[in-house]
Amino acid sequence: MQSLQEKASEWSGVDTADAFAIDDTNLFEKLGLQTFISLSTNFYNRVYDDEEEWFRSIFVNSKKEEAIQNQYEFFVQRMGGPPLYSQRKGHPALIGRHRPFPVTHQAAERWLHHMQKAVDSTPDIDDDSKIKMMKFFRHTAFFLVAGDELKNQNGRTPTKPGASR
Repeated sequence: MQSLQEKASEWSGVDTADAFAIDDTNLFEKLGLQTFISLSTNFYNRVYDDEEEWFRSIFVNSKKEEAIQNQYEFFVQRMGGPPLYSQRKGHPALIGRHRPFPVTHQAAERWLHHMQKAVDSTPDIDDDSKIKMMKFFRHTAFFLVAGDELKNQNGRTPTKPGASR
């Protein structure tokens, strides 16, 4: 049986080593807090304005400001900064925290579409960091898809999300 990481690599087309190349550079030190806030704000503005109703409906019960904060705090923590997310919310437990949402292949691709646009339009992210971040985001999106499929098969949530700290 394939692990969630192996499925994520297969489905995303991103090798695990490439996905975790974000650990080779402290992107928080390189880019700074404001860049992550800008990225997450840009991303969620796109998500909440998405023309696809099915995709917007995934976020209907989420407050945009809270989603932005959750995301940038997780990114800061995961990419070398202080543990802002864990200090406020506990362990990231990505699969468990995404359990209420339909994390399908289609939803992952739509999420990645908006993230790519947000990354590309955030001026303080250099090209090398963009590549590393998008490989991490792509792999992690499909890690969540794999977790969602396992949850649906077993009726429970896997406990070891490898894409978090």
